[in-house]
Amino acid sequence: MAEKGATTGDLGWDSMIDFQAARQAMVDCQVRPSDVTRYALIDAMLRIPREQFVPKARREIAYAEIEVEIGTGRAMMTPRIFAKMIEVANVKSQDMVLEICPGSGYSTAILASMAEMVVAVEPEDSLARQAQGLLEGLGINNAVITQGDPQAGDPSHGPFDLIFVNGSVAELPLALSEQLKEGGRIVALIDDGATSACYSFTRAGGTLSERYHFDGYGPRLAGFERSVEFSF
Repeated sequence: MAEKGATTGDLGWDSMIDFQAARQAMVDCQVRPSDVTRYALIDAMLRIPREQFVPKARREIAYAEIEVEIGTGRAMMTPRIFAKMIEVANVKSQDMVLEICPGSGYSTAILASMAEMVVAVEPEDSLARQAQGLLEGLGINNAVITQGDPQAGDPSHGPFDLIFVNGSVAELPLALSEQLKEGGRIVALIDDGATSACYSFTRAGGTLSERYHFDGYGPRLAGFERSVEFSF
């Protein structure tokens, strides 16, 4: 049974999938059992059509507990890991959020439903344009996605209450921490090549305090490799 509101362009084999039921199953089987309890986050994941943010050929697996490829060598984080990271981020309704590498924009849509404003920096021009179009099509008007260097962030719109890194990185550029408000936080998956875990970094008195939250893997983001150290 096709979901209500399907457009002519959506008709085809995927029109047989009940995406609303798939969203409910994702929340019930992947999100809630992972200690995700924030109502605003659960409500957003039940409402926002994740399938619209993946290529049509992959919509059948849009709600599976796997990383879904979205093109240009990029992939969406699994629903479970993504939801746990957003829970850690503790998004508030008055927050100004900087998102790094939003991909096709699903993560942006979730963040925008919880925050005052989201500014997202996407390195791939095609993904940036696609994501902005999807957000506008869903009537989300408190988020903007621009093409740019994610390592540089967006200082012109900062400082930010929250910086959310939508993927796995080896290290965080100093430029990002400098765009945090006092008391602001960064949430990211830090991957040292052997292990990967979610950490939050909170700005206090000009320094960042680090906190470990859980082990988890996400799609690797290019350009965030650890700096090479030379010894003489």
